Amino acid sequence: MTTNKMWGGRFTRGPAAIMEEINTSIGFDKRLAAEDLAGSQAHAAMLAAQGIITQGDADAIGKGLRAIAKEIEGGSFPFRREFEDIHMNVEARLADLIGPAAGRLHTARSRNDQVATDFKLWVRDAIDELDRMLADYRRALAQKALAHAATVMPGFTHLQTAQPVTFGHHLLAYVEMAARDRGRFADARRRLNESPLGAAALAGTSFPIDRKRTAKALGFDRPAANSLDAVSDRDFVLEALAAAAITAIHLSRFAEEIVIWTSPLVAFLRLSDKFTTGSSIMPQKRNPDAAELVRAKAGRIIGALDALLIVMKGLPLAYQKDMQEDKEGAMEALAALALGLAAMAGMVRDMTPDAARMKAAAGQGYSTATDLADWLVRALKMPFRKAHHLTGRIVAAAEKKGVALDRLALAEMQKFEPRITKDVFKVLSIERSVASRTSLGGTAPKNVAAEAKRWLRKLGKR
Repeated sequence: MTTNKMWGGRFTRGPAAIMEEINTSIGFDKRLAAEDLAGSQAHAAMLAAQGIITQGDADAIGKGLRAIAKEIEGGSFPFRREFEDIHMNVEARLADLIGPAAGRLHTARSRNDQVATDFKLWVRDAIDELDRMLADYRRALAQKALAHAATVMPGFTHLQTAQPVTFGHHLLAYVEMAARDRGRFADARRRLNESPLGAAALAGTSFPIDRKRTAKALGFDRPAANSLDAVSDRDFVLEALAAAAITAIHLSRFAEEIVIWTSPLVAFLRLSDKFTTGSSIMPQKRNPDAAELVRAKAGRIIGALDALLIVMKGLPLAYQKDMQEDKEGAMEALAALALGLAAMAGMVRDMTPDAARMKAAAGQGYSTATDLADWLVRALKMPFRKAHHLTGRIVAAAEKKGVALDRLALAEMQKFEPRITKDVFKVLSIERSVASRTSLGGTAPKNVAAEAKRWLRKLGKR
C-alpha cells in the first residue's frame, strides 16, 4: 500500500483499508464539482492578478479546469476513491492534463477554506431553487383559493367542528406559512453569503491575496471576517436545514389533512390517478401515497438537522474532520424537501373538493353557535359570557330535538330568552356565518378572493 501522493512527504505508508473507507467522501461530495471548479477558477485568476502565480500558469489552470468541467458534464471524469474527495480528485486530474502548473493552484488556500466555500455555494444554489419551488407552491395554493373563495367547509379546533370557514381561506393559511418559510430561507441565504476562500487552513495566509476579488467573483457579498470562524462555521448548513425542517412540518400538516380529507369516511377531496396509487390485493383502493410520503419525508429532514446539530455541538475551533458529516444528510434533506414541494404543488392543482360534502359537514356540530352568541351581544346588549352560557343551553335544546340551530323553532329559543326575535335566523345559516366574518384576516368570501388576488399579483405568473 503506497502513500497518497497528495498528502506530501509526512506519510511514508498508505492508510489502512478501513481508514480509506471511513475517510473517503467522493461518493457524495462529487456533487460539489461545479462549485469546486468555480472556486478554483476564481482563486487562480486572483493569484495571477496579485502576481502570486504567472498569467501563463493561470491560463493553463483555467483551460484545464474547463476541460474537467466538460468531462464531468459528459460523464467521463475519472472519480477515484484514493483521492478521497472532490478537491483532490480535481487537482489530480488537473495535474494529468496540464502538468506541474496544477500544483500552483493550491497556493494560499487549504481544503478547509475550499470545502467551506464549495458547500456555501452549493447550499446557496439549493436555497435559490427551494425559493422558486416555494413560490410555485404558494401560487398553486392561491389559485385554488381564488377558485374556492366561497366554498364553505368546517373549520376545526381539536379536530372538532368549530366554525364554518371557506376552503379558500383554509388554503390561504398555507400560503402564509410558506411565505414565512421563504423568509427564513432568505435570511439564511443573506447570512451565509460571506466567502471563506482565503482563510486557508485556519490562520489566513502570508501571500498578498485579494479576498474581496474572489468573493465578488463567486457572488458573495464580502469575505468572512475571521479566518478561524470562516473554516469552522457550519451555521449556514444548520440554518438552511432549520428552515427546511419548519417548511417540511408545514407540508406535513397539509399532507395529513389531505390524507384525512381523501378518506371515504370524510370525502372532502378527491385526487386523480396522478397522485394516488392502488392496492396489490384490494382493487377498490385509492391511496394518497404522495401525501403520505411528503408527511414521512419531514422526519428525514428534521433528522438531518438534529444529526448535524449533534455533530457540531462539541467541536473546538477550527476545522475538524467531523465536519465531513455536514454534507450527505443536508444534501439528501434539501433534495427531499424539493421533491415534497413539487409533489404538494402538484396535488394542490390536482385536488377536487366536494363542495356539497364540505357544506353539509360545515353545518354539523352546531358550528354557528358563536354567531348566535354574537347576535345576543349585538342585538340584546348581553355580556358575552352570559350570551355564551345562554347559547350553550339553546344548543343543548336543539341537540335534544335533533335539529340544527337554524331549524330550531323561535318559540323554543324564547323559552331561554324572550327577547330573541326572528332576526336571529339571519345569522344562523352557514353561508351567512361565513359572509359575516369580514374582519381583517377573516373567512368572508370577499376577503378570501381579495387576498388570493393580492398574493397572485405579488407572486406573478409561472
